Amino acid sequence: MGEKSQPYGLDMTIHHQPLGFSYGDEVTGPMPEIRHLDQIRASLRDPHCDGPDEVYAIAMDVARMQDREELQKRMLLFGVVTYAAGKLGDEPIRSQGHVHRISQHSGWSPPELYEIWQGKAIIYMQEYVEDDPGRCFAVMAGPGDKVLVPPGWGHATISASPDEPLTFGAWCDREYGFEYDAVRARKGLAWYPLMQDNHVIWQHNPHYAPGRLQAITPRPYTEFGITSAPVYQQFIDDPARFQFISRPDKAAGLWQNFHP
Repeated sequence: MGEKSQPYGLDMTIHHQPLGFSYGDEVTGPMPEIRHLDQIRASLRDPHCDGPDEVYAIAMDVARMQDREELQKRMLLFGVVTYAAGKLGDEPIRSQGHVHRISQHSGWSPPELYEIWQGKAIIYMQEYVEDDPGRCFAVMAGPGDKVLVPPGWGHATISASPDEPLTFGAWCDREYGFEYDAVRARKGLAWYPLMQDNHVIWQHNPHYAPGRLQAITPRPYTEFGITSAPVYQQFIDDPARFQFISRPDKAAGLWQNFHP
């Protein structure tokens, strides 16, 4: 059984048994990479927990065929991820948590713009993956919501709906790379999400200095020219709109004191 994603600007189908994607005639994309539970245990609160073997599927560089040359020129890439339903022990289904590797072409750790397609998500982010994580946010998002993670922040995507899969798209830098070592050295990010009666609660990770977690809802990023339209459609309408993703230095002033 698959679910079409045309409302979000791309002719593709998301599959859940098994996890993966198929593409329409005018859309190209890679075979999805499957992240298995054993691959992400080092970032979980309970590395020995039970959960689905296939935790999520990720396809990086999905595009309409006629957009590929423009995306390559602008060093942009669109990724799509779908999660399994269920839990990882006491935690919701979630990504490992990482920081984006510095891109050679920009000299910056790139930002990332998420758009939720299905299910409910929490985009968790923290300023630093150091003893003091700085400001920490949990952004609660549903279908159609956009969430922007600024350059250099540690972050993870968490399913807030254990009874249904979570699917989202994201604009990324074409030279994307995920750095896990700093997160794994501290046994995860600064806050662990835990499921309690189908609600997510938070537990502080003692490998970080005590701090505060702010739970917020998405806001319009009008300063970046982002609208309420599907983010892939926004690229079709204006290919320069997301240049701040691959060239965050061009929007350096907007990242100072950024609030998600």
